[in-house]
Amino acid sequence: MSKPNMSRLHHAIDLLGKLVAFDTTSKNSNLGLIHFVRDYLAQYGIESTLFHDETGEKANLLATIGPKGVPGIALSGHTDVVPALENSWISPAFELTERDGKLFGRGSADMKGFSACALAMIPELVKRNLAIPIHLCLSYDEEVGCIGVGSMVDHLAAMETPPRIAVIGEPTDMKVINGQKGKYSMRVTVTGTAGHSSFAPNHVNAIEYAGRAINMIADKARDFEENGPFDDDFTVPHSTMLTTTIGGGTATNVTPDHCEFTFEIRHLPEHDAEAVIADIQQAIMETLDLEMKAKEPETGFAWEKIFSYPGMGDCTDAPGFELVSNIIPDISGKVSYGSEGGVFEKQGNIPSIICGPGSIKQAHKPNEFIEISQIEECLDFLEALTDQAVAA
Repeated sequence: MSKPNMSRLHHAIDLLGKLVAFDTTSKNSNLGLIHFVRDYLAQYGIESTLFHDETGEKANLLATIGPKGVPGIALSGHTDVVPALENSWISPAFELTERDGKLFGRGSADMKGFSACALAMIPELVKRNLAIPIHLCLSYDEEVGCIGVGSMVDHLAAMETPPRIAVIGEPTDMKVINGQKGKYSMRVTVTGTAGHSSFAPNHVNAIEYAGRAINMIADKARDFEENGPFDDDFTVPHSTMLTTTIGGGTATNVTPDHCEFTFEIRHLPEHDAEAVIADIQQAIMETLDLEMKAKEPETGFAWEKIFSYPGMGDCTDAPGFELVSNIIPDISGKVSYGSEGGVFEKQGNIPSIICGPGSIKQAHKPNEFIEISQIEECLDFLEALTDQAVAA
């Protein structure tokens, strides 16, 4: 593939600077960025559809360039970013800064770089006689569990001609990823009884029972590691499960009457996470919870699902995959981190791959950056994808 023209590269970098300047940390509204993109697209005669959350403070944006009535290509990017609270940032996190061929700023790699490239292609897209449409899809709240994109995916799936493939622009160094794990996250509250710790046998120790439950979760994780199921194409070839946070107790001389912990399973796409969670829950309730209640009926375990998102399977046999493989023929495997690809595939029945500029190693770190060469590669890819959309 040839290098993109310099004016388009400069345009992409300028757009990335504007996108990074919006502090779209997941706790914040993303409407400033969404309205900027809507107005930018309107300059080229492109209409946007917004899908707001219940508060009205966040929205997905969907815009279609090209003909209706034929299945096209979805280009998907999330607008939210993780916090940038670290003191080790050497330039402002929400101000794009160029140093040594790299562009620094929160979200530069994860994943406003891809969105900037897609927007930079808009002048070219509106000039071309596309045979199939290209759908620009920008979402909210990916970083807190892929909970925002669903309304837009439902709309795409309900179209008479849904997209034939979705390209999820998470940072992959512009390599094609053909699978990702799903995730299911739980919060567990353990209620015991308090009292002076010198009378500990008379009490129900919430932390001790939480610890025993955590050991059961760890045992299940070891079972996955030893017995599978397995898929050697993944960076970690089996599902994983672990406790991620814990808190409880009030003082060193008080038997703790409260403990709360969270745990997760990151599962292979074909591994039934709900069944795994249900089995763990049943085992704990039939042993530890009963033991606690036998001593004090008001004690026990309470369960709360935090969020879940599905895994993304292999779509290399889908008809739309050739639009990507004609440009990047090599497959680089499957990843253990999550993306909205599983939502597009499982909820929307839209085959999906992950491919975007930048490195996942830069995601969620201070001094996040994307190399300018990666912006060039992405523009090159999108130009070739445009050619595919014209020739389809």
